[in-house]
Amino acid sequence: MRGMDSYETDLVAWADQQADRLRRRAANEVDWDNVAEEIESVGNEQRNAVESLLILIMQHLLQLAAWPQASAAGHWQHEVDGWRVQVERRLRRSPALRVEMERELADLYRDAVRTMYRAVDGIPRPPVPDECSWSLEQLLLPDFWPHY
Repeated sequence: MRGMDSYETDLVAWADQQADRLRRRAANEVDWDNVAEEIESVGNEQRNAVESLLILIMQHLLQLAAWPQASAAGHWQHEVDGWRVQVERRLRRSPALRVEMERELADLYRDAVRTMYRAVDGIPRPPVPDECSWSLEQLLLPDFWPHY
């Protein structure tokens, strides 16, 4: 059996070891501090993934509204469709994230605006609304393609 230092040298082996210890209810053998940190990081990874996907969805929706005739418009729509599926799946598995994302939507929108293209097909970006007027539910609707 590997020592406690495997957390630093082999995270997968450490995780397997800790899972075994937890299943055996061997509380005195569990690396509690690192187990707690890893559990917390799982939640953070899910949160970060959903935030990133929502930023990409909003960015592409803004681009579609700004440049509906762009050569990349079909590609943007296809990507939005796929990302919506991923977000819905993650929110079904972690309902608490839905509430968090609703609270964070205005900040995520600002990130989407900051990262969207400045010009497409030689056409400069038109003015974009300063505030997000979309709800999380709207963003995830398969037929929601806003205009501004």
